[in-house]
Amino acid sequence: MAPKTLFRIGIAGSFVTALCCFSPLLLIIASAIGLTVTGLLVDFILLPAFIGFLGLTAYAYWRLKRSAK
Repeated sequence: MAPKTLFRIGIAGSFVTALCCFSPLLLIIASAIGLTVTGLLVDFILLPAFIGFLGLTAYAYWRLKRSAK
């Protein structure tokens, strides 16, 4: 896959997971519909996804800089 495409996917994924991780709105909505247990488990899913997307972004940035030489 092209480094630019990887970089865009990494940035978009990081933004979406950061929005979900750090937004209390997700927990409020989950508790409003009766999914309070799911609200507690959200961090176990979203934080590794956020770290993974940050890693993908760093890798794509590295490949982008390496191909520019």
